[in-house]
Amino acid sequence: MEQDVESPAISRHSKIREPAGKDLPKQLAAMDRARKVQRYVQKDGKCNVHHGNVRETYRYLTDIFTTLVDLKWCFNLFIFVLVYTVTWLFFGFMWWLIAYLRGDLDHLADNLWTPCVNNLNGFVSAFLFSIETETTIGYGYRVITDKCPEGILLLLIQSVLGSIVNAFMVGCMFVKISQPKKRAETLVFSTNAVISMRDGRLCLMFRVGDLRNSHIVEASIRAKLIKSKQTKEGEFIPLNQTDINVGYDTGDDRLFLVSPLIICHEINQNSPFWEISPAHLAKEELEIVVILEGMVEATDKDGQKRPYRPQDTQT
Repeated sequence: MEQDVESPAISRHSKIREPAGKDLPKQLAAMDRARKVQRYVQKDGKCNVHHGNVRETYRYLTDIFTTLVDLKWCFNLFIFVLVYTVTWLFFGFMWWLIAYLRGDLDHLADNLWTPCVNNLNGFVSAFLFSIETETTIGYGYRVITDKCPEGILLLLIQSVLGSIVNAFMVGCMFVKISQPKKRAETLVFSTNAVISMRDGRLCLMFRVGDLRNSHIVEASIRAKLIKSKQTKEGEFIPLNQTDINVGYDTGDDRLFLVSPLIICHEINQNSPFWEISPAHLAKEELEIVVILEGMVEATDKDGQKRPYRPQDTQT
């Protein structure tokens, strides 16, 4: 995949003048350096969209699991440690409170006294017993006795709540680790898109390939044109999305991705690029987002987005 490709440039004419075609990439590159390009989707596939002025923030808490998965790793690990620490401290305090109210702490040297928890002599030992109980370590030095019904009830509550916390937090970490974002790093898109003649038709083309030996099953590809438009009624629609046909009618959008493939979009009367000429390409504010989806053999669904702008297009 040494020759690269990338985004849309179109012409309604079947032929593009050779001198203009050769000079156009240089002109576009110069314009790209002159102004900073604001991309809808970054080159690494991350969406460059930030949500602001969100008043109903409580909606994020109604789906707390997805909210935790979407957090950055530093916040995710912080919450992971915080939840377990708070749980251990809370139940450690409850074990200490039971021992304090029963008077176990006042009879530490009394061998005839039956405490709620053997060898529990303070908050630190209660905290350690809480950790042993919730993590089912069970060193055997501290153990609950059968003369303490309130302790037995607390033991049941901590065991059930501890299982719920483990299932929630471990499940959240597992989902975050198994996300296919890193797998997408080995799905390589061409750096530039090209517009040229193929089989007598003017086509927009780019290349995609997979670097791994583990293939993507049921791979499919689609493309979207991101461009603001104004309707006939005068309504302005920012960032309007238009489908780009990359073989949906013929089945060419379903890929057998064992070697690099060239994806082709024919520029005809049904193409959104039909009325764009090479001269107008440099002035167009548009972007193509290419989405590759499929099933990884060893994991779950995989996807990778790739943006192309006029500055990335060669004719």
